[in-house]
Amino acid sequence: MPSVWKYSTMRLFGRKDADEVAGGSAEAIAGFWAWWQENRPGLDSLVAAGAGEELDERLRPAVAAIHPGLVYEVAPGRQAAHALVVTAAGDAELRSPAHRWAGAAPPSDLLWEFHPSRQANPLAMDLTLDVGGFEFALDKLTLGLRVPPNQPRVDVSVHHPIFADLDEDTRTEAALLALDWLLGEDDVARWVGEITAVTSDPIDSVAAAHLPAVVADVASGYTEEEWVLLEGRTGTGAPLVATARHPLRPVDHPLFDQHIAITLPYAHRDENGLPVGDSLAALRDFEERLAARLLKLRDDAVLAAHLSAEGHRIIHVYADPTGDAAIHAKELIVGWEEGEPRVDVGADPAWTAVAPFLT
Repeated sequence: MPSVWKYSTMRLFGRKDADEVAGGSAEAIAGFWAWWQENRPGLDSLVAAGAGEELDERLRPAVAAIHPGLVYEVAPGRQAAHALVVTAAGDAELRSPAHRWAGAAPPSDLLWEFHPSRQANPLAMDLTLDVGGFEFALDKLTLGLRVPPNQPRVDVSVHHPIFADLDEDTRTEAALLALDWLLGEDDVARWVGEITAVTSDPIDSVAAAHLPAVVADVASGYTEEEWVLLEGRTGTGAPLVATARHPLRPVDHPLFDQHIAITLPYAHRDENGLPVGDSLAALRDFEERLAARLLKLRDDAVLAAHLSAEGHRIIHVYADPTGDAAIHAKELIVGWEEGEPRVDVGADPAWTAVAPFLT
C-alpha cells in the first residue's frame, strides 16, 4: 500500500449533471458484470502494475453505464487483496443501484471483493492523501464532537492543519472521505449528523481515532425497535398526530426505494379531525393485519410511519419494488368500509415522503 494516496475529487465525489438520465437497471448491472468477466485479466494486470490512470480509463465508463452519478474506488480489501467499491457517494437516490450492483457481483476471491459503499479502513490513521497538493495525514485530523440530547447521531466538526489552505468544497470533501474511512460510509449515514470542515481546532477536540468508540456508544442506545409519537399541524393548520419508526433511515433499507402510501378515510373523528371510537379500532385492526403481512415480507418491506389528520390516516410503507408489498397493500384495503381507500405506489429512493420523520 502506498504511503501517500492521490485522489481525484471528481472521481471520488462525482457530480450529477442536469442532463443525466436514469440508470441502475437490471440490464445495465448485468452488462457491467459481463464486461467485468471479459476484461478482468487486463484489469488485474493494471492493478498489479499500479497503472491508476489507465485503470480509471477502463472502469469509469463501465461504472457510468450503470448510472452516470455512481462513482468508484479501488481500495484494499478486507479479505481479498483489492476491493472494488461502487458507491452513491452520499446520494440517497443512487443507493439502491449501488446495492443492486453489489448483489449481482460474482463471489469474492483472493484478488477481488465488491462493496456498494466505502468500508471502514482499519489502517485509516496510517494513511496520507494528496489533497490539492497538500499532504492530508489522517493522524493529524482532530474532531469536535457533539451528541444532541435524545438524538441518534453525532454532529462532527472536522479540522486538519491544511484546511486553512483549501477552499471550502475541497476541505469538506476531504473531511467526508476521512469520515468514510474511519467509520464506513453507511455508518456515517446512520450515525453522523451535521458535518463541518473547520479551519481552526474545535474547543475540546479529540483525535479522529476516537470517533468509532463515540459512535458505538451512541448506537448502543438504539438496539431495539422503537416508535415515537409526534404531534403537529397540517399545511392548513389542522391538528396532526403521527407515529414513526425511530431511528428512521433509508440507509438501513437500501433496496426499499418503492413508496407505498395507503390512505384510509375514517368516519368517526373528534373536533380536531382525529380518529375515535369505532374508527380508531378499525384503523388499529387494519394496521395489525398489515404488520402481519409485512412480517412475512420483512426482507422486502418496512412500515415507516403513519399519520392522521382531517379524517384520513396515511400509512407509509417502503419496499423492494421486485417484491409483492404493493400487491398485499391493495388486497388489504378491499375490506375497508369507512369511505374510499386508496393505495398509491411510486419510486421514492430518498424517502422524501417521510422526510420530516427521518433521523
